[in-house]
Amino acid sequence: MPEPSHQPVTIIGASGALGFGLAVRLGRGGVPVVIGSRDAQRATETAERAAQAAGGGSFSGYENAAAAGQSPVVILSVPFRSQSETLKNIKDALSPGTLIIDATVPLAAAVSGRATRMLGVWQGSAAQQTREMAPEGVRVVSALHTVSAAALSDLTTPISEDVLVCGDSRQDKREAAALLERIEGLRCVDCGRLEMARITESLTAMLISVNSRYKTHAGIHLTGLPDSLWD
Repeated sequence: MPEPSHQPVTIIGASGALGFGLAVRLGRGGVPVVIGSRDAQRATETAERAAQAAGGGSFSGYENAAAAGQSPVVILSVPFRSQSETLKNIKDALSPGTLIIDATVPLAAAVSGRATRMLGVWQGSAAQQTREMAPEGVRVVSALHTVSAAALSDLTTPISEDVLVCGDSRQDKREAAALLERIEGLRCVDCGRLEMARITESLTAMLISVNSRYKTHAGIHLTGLPDSLWD
């Protein structure tokens, strides 16, 4: 197991497939993981399950607001229908300087539509909605929309995918990349300002269609990039 990180990360929505896969992989990568759920007991049970799946590591579970206050980085991995309510519930627990990595996708499935269709978001994207709702001083980047939840959760299969990261601060994106690249097989790519999240979020719908057609868990890998992306 890699050298442990002294900085914990909170994952809101780790009982879902993507959030749980992230929790396990980051835990295996030496990152202390705090799991948030609307129900504290469910968070504790998910933390225990993640520790078992990871074969060790540091996992703890709290109600969402308490979990959000435990870490300098919060990964938001909730269905779009829950995004606004979740942000309202954790708002007072977020300190200036906290970094939110938003993985929310506004899929029509959130309102009983098709998972291959996107919902319109007035702010432009789910990540931009998070930035609008977050307290002043809280930083927001968008990432993880093209990473397969099933691939993350299957620890028997190596992953090799790019994570498309959008944000208005290069340093914020660099910080997110340093965390996410503790997961072996993930490479983070700077895809520009936060407004580009409207494109990266929509790629989820495309990949759902591809994976359904070919019965696989396809991801994204960009070619022609330099060896070092964050120097």
